[in-house]
Amino acid sequence: MAVFVALGAFLMTLAGGWTAQRVTDRRHLVLGLAGGLMLGVVGLDLLPEALNAAGEAVFGVPAALLLFVAGFLLAHLVERLLAARQAAHGGEEHGGRAPEVGLTAAAAMVGHSAMDGVAIGAAFQVGGGMGLAVALAVIAHDFADGFNTYTITSLYGNARRKAITMLCADAVAPVIGAASTLFFTIPEKALGCYLGLFGGVLLYLAAAEILPEAHHEHPARSTLLCTIAGAGFIWLVVGLAGSG
Repeated sequence: MAVFVALGAFLMTLAGGWTAQRVTDRRHLVLGLAGGLMLGVVGLDLLPEALNAAGEAVFGVPAALLLFVAGFLLAHLVERLLAARQAAHGGEEHGGRAPEVGLTAAAAMVGHSAMDGVAIGAAFQVGGGMGLAVALAVIAHDFADGFNTYTITSLYGNARRKAITMLCADAVAPVIGAASTLFFTIPEKALGCYLGLFGGVLLYLAAAEILPEAHHEHPARSTLLCTIAGAGFIWLVVGLAGSG
């Protein structure tokens, strides 16, 4: 049942990626929306879940928050190292960005989607009602995941073929994650630590890359409204999931 329900996440992820491809003539709006979606996912979904699962204090600070900061710094470090290496070897960058950063970020999105599938499977182990509630929340925000995966990969200058490949991997990941719960489960604390780290990476990409790029060539009010709408959409999804 969990694997069957995860197929809904598969379809929603593809729908999100397809939408990102079809609106290339409004690239600044796409990036603004993606930044808002990512901000909403981090602040309203990932961090609360991470704190619930791994909120034990380490020298006065919750472990999830320490890993959140570490994820942000790690993303910054990786981007700078890859950009410096590429410049040293005379490689071409897309707008000063190393394509490997986009692929790495997309791979992290794939890993997160796999964890979504694990969450669906674990919830169904608790009960059918819990499983359906979690599945609905995952399916709703997997549209944003597919949208962001394609956008991030493309933003860093990767070919359309690579962006579609990462999108397909992101779509399949929840199904694989759900199927894996037939054989093992991830400890809650480890999952919380992962969510904190991934949240930091995602926030860096949204704040340091996606949103500045969205407003660079088109500092329009509509771009800002798309960002607000993206964060608001995630708030709606999280609220509906919580009330369910």
